[in-house]
Amino acid sequence: MGETTPTVRCDGAFRGSDAVAAGLLTAAQLRGPQVQRLFNGVYAFADVPRTHQLYCEGAALIMPPAAVLTGRSAATVRGTQLAWPDDPVELAVPTSSRIARRRGLDVRRTELHPAEWTCWHGIGLATPLRTALDLLLDRSLPDAVADLDAFVRARAVDLPTVRRLVAERSDHGIITARRAAALADPRAESRPESRMRVWLALDGLYPEPQFWIDDDRGRLARVDLAFAEHRLAVEYDGSWREEPWALNRDRDRLNRVHDAGWAVVFVTAPLLRDPRRMVQTVRSALARTR
Repeated sequence: MGETTPTVRCDGAFRGSDAVAAGLLTAAQLRGPQVQRLFNGVYAFADVPRTHQLYCEGAALIMPPAAVLTGRSAATVRGTQLAWPDDPVELAVPTSSRIARRRGLDVRRTELHPAEWTCWHGIGLATPLRTALDLLLDRSLPDAVADLDAFVRARAVDLPTVRRLVAERSDHGIITARRAAALADPRAESRPESRMRVWLALDGLYPEPQFWIDDDRGRLARVDLAFAEHRLAVEYDGSWREEPWALNRDRDRLNRVHDAGWAVVFVTAPLLRDPRRMVQTVRSALARTR
């Protein structure tokens, strides 16, 4: 029987050696503008959009068949964008695997049961429930909660099922995973909002997510977090929100919120990167409302 000619995808990742063998490109062209390099020896044509999934497909070409795409990478492939193009591709491999470190890959050695993954591009793709577990293990609490909030909100997994899973597991990092699952709330509409909520909760403050403020004309604004008894709203002042009631874009609506007796704290990206100062800012606002 003759050898099968390797497939070179025009719309995805391919091995450079396969493209040369098929006569589609020369070795010199692999160093030119016709292609974009994903990993050593792995390319895509220059007009293919550079997405995290493209990098995942490229990683599949250089990983052993026992590797499983998981974590943020698996969530992104499954439709919940938790990873950007430049983020490392997250993979799990058996503990016995010998894999050299590669730039752009985040490889975890662990044993996955066959029921925890399905076949994908020659390697494995973690099931939604296994993906949720790996979003929680060995992660900071705010990041773990933020990712799980988004994954549950996308209806990729059921939160009670995730909580039962982590209650039964004994993996390294499972204590933090259980705490993250307990703090998760799919009402959150952005990862920064989730991180704000977690940092506040760690300081003993428990605002309600996605709270509607009303005035005498009806619904006035939906805010990220609210301390309703104190009439204090906490908003992430980012560009992600495009709703017409976004207070950082509608000053007339913001004035009406103030007229309704509410104070608003806007948390910028630099402030969120300083959690202690962010929490103190909210606490100071709460003290003023009292």
